[in-house]
Amino acid sequence: MKNNLKALALAAAVLCAMPHAQAANANEEATKRHFAALIAPGKEPKLAELTMFFTMMPKGGDLHHHYSGAIYAEQYLEWVDKEGFCVNKANYTIEKNKPHDGCVSGQGVMNDNTLLANLLQRWSDKDFYNHGAVQSPPDRQFFDTFAYFNPVASTNAVDGLQRLKQRAIQENLSYIETIYEIAPIAQDADFDKKALAGGVSDADFAALITKLDQDQAFQGWIGAYLKNVETVSAGIDDANFTLRYQPFALRFLSPSQVFSQIVSSFKLASSNPKIVGVNIVGQESVNVSMRDYALHMQMFKFMKAKYPQVKLALHAGELSLGMVPPEGLTFHIKDAIDVAGASRIGHGMDIAHESNPLAIMKKMHDQKIAVEVNLSSNDFILGIKDQAHPVTLYRKYGVPYVLSTDDAGVSRNNLSGEYVLYAARYQPDYAEVKKLSYDSIRYSFLAEADKQRLLKALDGKFAKFEAEIAGADAKAKR
Repeated sequence: MKNNLKALALAAAVLCAMPHAQAANANEEATKRHFAALIAPGKEPKLAELTMFFTMMPKGGDLHHHYSGAIYAEQYLEWVDKEGFCVNKANYTIEKNKPHDGCVSGQGVMNDNTLLANLLQRWSDKDFYNHGAVQSPPDRQFFDTFAYFNPVASTNAVDGLQRLKQRAIQENLSYIETIYEIAPIAQDADFDKKALAGGVSDADFAALITKLDQDQAFQGWIGAYLKNVETVSAGIDDANFTLRYQPFALRFLSPSQVFSQIVSSFKLASSNPKIVGVNIVGQESVNVSMRDYALHMQMFKFMKAKYPQVKLALHAGELSLGMVPPEGLTFHIKDAIDVAGASRIGHGMDIAHESNPLAIMKKMHDQKIAVEVNLSSNDFILGIKDQAHPVTLYRKYGVPYVLSTDDAGVSRNNLSGEYVLYAARYQPDYAEVKKLSYDSIRYSFLAEADKQRLLKALDGKFAKFEAEIAGADAKAKR
């Protein structure tokens, strides 16, 4: 009798679940049809509807995200006033002085439309292509923006990260892995001299680490960084949003400075579970970055052997033909993977020029090494978009990739906008864009428990989203 009752209960549960599952499948199919109509072949993409669609759609994570570059200039102007500083009207730099003749408050900038327009042309990419002023090249324009707002970026990180959280929630983004603050740094003249002569070995790396371990100031900076992460992360994580951090090295500094930053980054990532990876940033095409690229990869290799659990997401291959000589395009992605041991590649733009691109992409496919694709900044900095963008190669050869913002405050964009660009340019089906959202969690550096938590939450969010799209479509057809 008990067995019969159990069987009846199980059958009833299955019957109850069937209508729900059928409804969910019907909603997903309706969403597929709705999305396909927005990018129908041979027709102009429906950009307004795509924008609404992707703003509503759950987007998982943003895995290539620079904290200081994500803040919009208007926010930095608020912080100028909070700090009691002013903006120089002649060169648009922040002065750590009270407002005076020739140097106005942040609110003063906001109140002057002409001054604000001119500032935004320097603190971001705004208006670069739609006015006739004398301009620097796009790559310099992009990378030069950071010097303008850096004086107030770090000191307002608590407020900044909370605002980025709220903006993420507004566009249905669950997770950000931010490239947060420059790692603690030191310099050693003897190491630099030997490195520039081409004679640095693992023994030299080990010797410099010993010096750094004995440098009380350097160790104090590591401790201060850890304390800072604890301070700024308070109150961030909740049921709607999760944030994790990457310290970074600046690739255009001296060899000892870069190595010290790599060392401190690995130590930081080994000391706090909220610090989930290590990165190296800065314009890849400038002389020092190109000259020392192979050396930097050896530095990462050395530290990775000491800290095998630390994950690397390295900017690599953010280059285009003509920006550097052709031979400079042939090895950056390969060395980031084969030498440094990167788990993700930021940008990966020069893959078509690498010495053996098919072998590299096969390895990336087989080892699940994802590319962080930044369509807006790749277009602006490198002038590469549409069918020239190597995302077409990564799609063709099964290399995992995710969409990310890079520096949304500089590009004046958001992650929803990156999805709109992707859909309009490459006409994926709904299953592909949905997979991109899930992959941005799967390829994150989150702890496995957090990863599974966010993936499960995505299931529920997509069910709700698809029901909403299906319902709206049904009403529109009446």
